[in-house]
Amino acid sequence: MITPLAGIKVIEIGQAYAGPLAGAILSDMGAEIIKVEKPDGGDDARLWGPPFVEGDSAMFHANNRNKKSITLDIKNAADVAALKVLVKDADILIQNLRPGIVEDFGIGPDAMLEVNPRLIYCSIWAFGYKGPLRLAPGFDPLLQAYAAVMTMTGRPEDPPTFCAPAINDAATGMWCVIGALAALQQRHVTGKGCVIDTSLFETAVSWVSGALNNYNLTGKVPVRHGTASNLLVPYQTFETADRPICIAAGNDRLFVKCAAALGHPEWSADPRFEDGRKRAVNRQALVDLMGPVLLGGSRERWMAALGAVGVPCAPVNDIAELAKTEQLAAVDLMRTLPGSGMQVVGLPISFDGQRPHPTADSPKLGQHNLEILGKKEV
Repeated sequence: MITPLAGIKVIEIGQAYAGPLAGAILSDMGAEIIKVEKPDGGDDARLWGPPFVEGDSAMFHANNRNKKSITLDIKNAADVAALKVLVKDADILIQNLRPGIVEDFGIGPDAMLEVNPRLIYCSIWAFGYKGPLRLAPGFDPLLQAYAAVMTMTGRPEDPPTFCAPAINDAATGMWCVIGALAALQQRHVTGKGCVIDTSLFETAVSWVSGALNNYNLTGKVPVRHGTASNLLVPYQTFETADRPICIAAGNDRLFVKCAAALGHPEWSADPRFEDGRKRAVNRQALVDLMGPVLLGGSRERWMAALGAVGVPCAPVNDIAELAKTEQLAAVDLMRTLPGSGMQVVGLPISFDGQRPHPTADSPKLGQHNLEILGKKEV
């Protein structure tokens, strides 16, 4: 297939998750990614396992497919000079090093845009490019804590609860790509590059934007509802006779159908439940009615009954069940890395019905030093 970013050259001074993920997204869409790693061990994520494949973590393999690895010591003036040579004809630079380091070693945005005024310089911060926490380091759980995500996850009686997927790292990597692509389009008009800044903190705040907006309006801190929505009812998981099910009757029409499918059409005529606002106020009363009914039948039974009338519902799968679903196979999302044969989740975008395939495995540390820098040693 024709890759939409063919011909775009990206320098990734990335480590851990957010920066390398941004590079992986761009690489799947056809960009050339030159990954700059420190000579002593390289990207820390190489050791973020188990499991490991050929010496590097599975996470590293997944987020560094298609890339070329070179080693440069940014504390060394000669290596900084070599980096600047690479930047002269680059389109995008992505960095998520510890805040402040790039300025300390002369590879910040001002220095690099002086070398290449057409460069799009993308910085991924922990807490943002300004403010009292500008230079503070950060990982995903810290930002889930600081930005109140943990206080909105789980049941009211639970302690602050961590959302297991690294949602801030992943989304910040995506925001970085969105900014870079917008800047590429802008460069077509202006002929100039620009500086893109995003952060795990800003991403985390965006996740809680609804709650923060509502608090600013009402002064009320949101209450946790476990697996349920704070606005829509019923919009949560329920236990059945065997396995849990998630039901999302997101409007009044769907609730009428849901009540009928559960054998209780009178619920939709009950003054407590007749519209969404009343169901939200009387949430517990409705849940208390639905719970025993759902326990009286299997998940398969309720999936069939609800699905027959168009009520959105889904089984609560674990990872093993997800891996075996027909839907995952049908959308062809899994990709096999050439070389290692490892299966990874591919880019969740298709172009004219085709999903990009990885063209290469993740690189060994310094694998492309000779090709790009003309030197063999790591």
